[in-house]
Amino acid sequence: MRELKTTELDFVSGGMMVCTPEDLENTIYGISNPSSFGRDVINIYEGLIEATSYIIERVANSFR
Repeated sequence: MRELKTTELDFVSGGMMVCTPEDLENTIYGISNPSSFGRDVINIYEGLIEATSYIIERVANSFR
């Protein structure tokens, strides 16, 4: 492997030698607000629990 030339770094990194806050739309695996990530995970988990509970109740009631 060889080291990249300075002119090749933009192509590899996807940059245009400009980095301003307006241009930044970085996300972490689709998460644009990492400070609320924990709350989002908890909400998803609680939603899955509620949906599973609903399904179990429907199945149990169908056997009555």
